[in-house]
Parts: sequence; structure tokens; C-alpha cells
Amino acid sequence: MLMQADESQLVLVDYQSRLMPAIHEGQNVLAQALKLAQVAKLLQVPIWGTEQNPSGLGENDPTLKALCQKTLAKMHFSAAEEGLSEWLRPPAKAPAGNARSLPKHLQKAVPAKAPERNAIVIAGVEAHVCLLQTALDLMEDEFEVWVVTDACGSRTLRNQDAAFDRLAGAGAELVTTEMVIFEWLQTAEHPQFREILARVKSAS
Repeated sequence: MLMQADESQLVLVDYQSRLMPAIHEGQNVLAQALKLAQVAKLLQVPIWGTEQNPSGLGENDPTLKALCQKTLAKMHFSAAEEGLSEWLRPPAKAPAGNARSLPKHLQKAVPAKAPERNAIVIAGVEAHVCLLQTALDLMEDEFEVWVVTDACGSRTLRNQDAAFDRLAGAGAELVTTEMVIFEWLQTAEHPQFREILARVKSAS
């Protein structure tokens, strides 16, 4: 099963100013998250951010935050506990007014429902706390979850590896930034292939 850009959403968890310096290889983790978000923006994949206790840990990296449609400030470690699932799968709107009381020629056509984006590509820190708990809750909410391992981090590798083991055991797909990007592209004939390839090759 491959990821499809038009079925995906990107969730970026807690890349915060006071937290990233403590993360193992934090600069590289952030660089991969930025690359992922930039490509998602080009391919019109919705991007959502979260921040854990931002008054204590600071806001997300400003470049990354600017790429997000919205950023959820939270105190729970799992963003799903504070409404992330509702952002990812908004409730259907009930038709306004008593449409059935109107003659057929005056009734408004029901707009076609937008295709559901059930594949959640997720990355963040710390892998064994907020990323793990958010991903597990999203799976409980019946989303498909793809964890971008090279854009995730913890303060120690032992915690990070334990998180990935647990996520894989729970049914999450473990992927890398480049796996996501090339699956979203599908073909070298994609109109944005050259621009995206340049980003993939860049160091930042």
C-alpha cells in the first residue's frame, strides 16, 4: 500500500524552541520536518501543527509553523485528546433550513462531499511521549498512521527506538521523509518533480 497525496494529511508534533536543543540530532530532525512540510505545501497536502505547553516550551520553529494551516496548543501529551481528530475529520455539516419544504426546482443541490483524507503522515518530538501518544490515539480513531522516523526525535536513542517498536507493533507504518515524498509524487513526470527533487537534494 502506497501513500497518495490526495488522501494524506501531515501532522507535525511539538518542534518547539526550548525542546529541540535537547533532542538527539535535533537539527537534522527539524530539517527533515521542514523538507516534508515544504513538499506537502507544494502538493496541497493539509499541514497541522501542535505545541505542548507553549508558554513553558516555546512555540514551534517559526518557518515550520508558517507552513501549517493551524497549530493546536495543548497540555495533554496526546493531541487527539484536545481535538486534533476533529481537525483531521471535521463533522459533516447538516443542511441549513427546511429544504424539503421547497419545490424541487428551488431546492439547492447538495454539494459533493470532499474526499476524506484518512492517511495521517505524522512526525515530531518527543517520539516516545507526544508523538507516540498522538499516533496511538489517531489509530484508535481509525486513521491510517504513517510515522516519518527521520523527522522524529527523543532526547535519547533508547527512548526513540522503543517508541518506533511500539508504534510498529500497534500497526503504524514506519517510513522516511524521502519515502513519503516519492510516494506522494508517484512519477518523474509529475509537473513539480524537478522543484521537489531539488528540495530533496538540499541539505536543509
